[in-house]
Amino acid sequence: MSPQLPYTITYAPIIKEHLRSIDRKYYTLIRTMIQERLSYDPDEENRNRKPLKRTVFEVATWELRFGQDNMFRVFYVIQSHERDVHILAIGVKVRDRIFIGGEAIDL
Repeated sequence: MSPQLPYTITYAPIIKEHLRSIDRKYYTLIRTMIQERLSYDPDEENRNRKPLKRTVFEVATWELRFGQDNMFRVFYVIQSHERDVHILAIGVKVRDRIFIGGEAIDL
């Protein structure tokens, strides 16, 4: 059996704006968790990776949660035929609100 090829991770250009509102000390954690958790089987549902009940940001269909108290949220879409995971938004959950690019959003 041949090893499974990893998915390519691509980031929407707006991600740079989203990261500016997050403390730089978390950048390595964010990058590492995205690579570890989404390079293989990004569509496998588990405790911290779930399909969304409705799409957000027009096309995001999945959410990845990680960090202390699952404070970080990554919204993405999978393009299986191209083996690509497209990251659309990165945010921080504070209490019952999610902030993306410093702005609270409604999900």
